[in-house]
Amino acid sequence: MSNNNTNTIVGLLAGTAIGATLGILFAPDKGIRTRKKIADEAVNAKDKIIETAADVKEKVASTYSDKKETLDSQLESVVSNVSHKTEDVITTLEKKLKDLKEKNKKLQKTA
Repeated sequence: MSNNNTNTIVGLLAGTAIGATLGILFAPDKGIRTRKKIADEAVNAKDKIIETAADVKEKVASTYSDKKETLDSQLESVVSNVSHKTEDVITTLEKKLKDLKEKNKKLQKTA
């Protein structure tokens, strides 16, 4: 999950909590009821934040896991390709060495 999406979710939750608290404070009611409503809203906001944090954590873990699997797969593919290329280079070098050895034998015979 991107940082921008996380900031948006946190902003929405904070705005909701602040709006609910201000609504309760400006509504005409007895002090004890107002304090109870504020406490209840605080608990609700805390629960929403915990739930959202758990969702964000799960999405981040899932994204990390997916990206790690993709990276592992790509790395394995690169290693395999490099291995094949290395084998091709070694084969080519062995052929060149064989040719050079044959040329060297011919030169030694004529000398």
